Amino acid sequence: MSSETAIFAGGCFWCMVQPFDHQPGIISVVSGYTGGHTVNPTYEQVKSHQTGHTEAVKITFDPAQITYATLVDIYWRQTDPTDAMGQFQDRGDNYRPVIFVNSEQQRQLATASKQRLQAAEQFDKPIVTKIEAVQPFYPAEAQHQRFYANNPVVFAAQEAGGRAAFIADHWQQAPKVD
Repeated sequence: MSSETAIFAGGCFWCMVQPFDHQPGIISVVSGYTGGHTVNPTYEQVKSHQTGHTEAVKITFDPAQITYATLVDIYWRQTDPTDAMGQFQDRGDNYRPVIFVNSEQQRQLATASKQRLQAAEQFDKPIVTKIEAVQPFYPAEAQHQRFYANNPVVFAAQEAGGRAAFIADHWQQAPKVD
């Protein structure tokens, strides 16, 4: 079996694991940090806004079972693509929405998907999610992995911070963009 990776930043990484975790063809979803200048940052360092990193998830997947385009569509449906400086109650550069691409094919698919989303005029504001080249990815500490499953009460409170309502309001009836 061959595998590929996708890296998405969409606010708190606790909330970005579950939507991908149980999809057919997903091998693993790892919470971590990427896009910054500090080697092996800690959660506390990233939270301090001094590392340049954003919280992200690294998804390893079997492209014979799930396509990168499908992963991008799932990604859009977890985020507010019009908010460049955070997601929902999580504010700051360490929560910025970014699709990190590791090939020209991924860049083309992500860019085309973003253009379709903008053209659909589903949002009153421009789509500001960045598409950037992949950078080193540093796995987060163990307590941040599969947070939704290991800390369901805290996870539910995080989701109640605006993400779940936004998704229901903006994405439930939205057409696929892949």
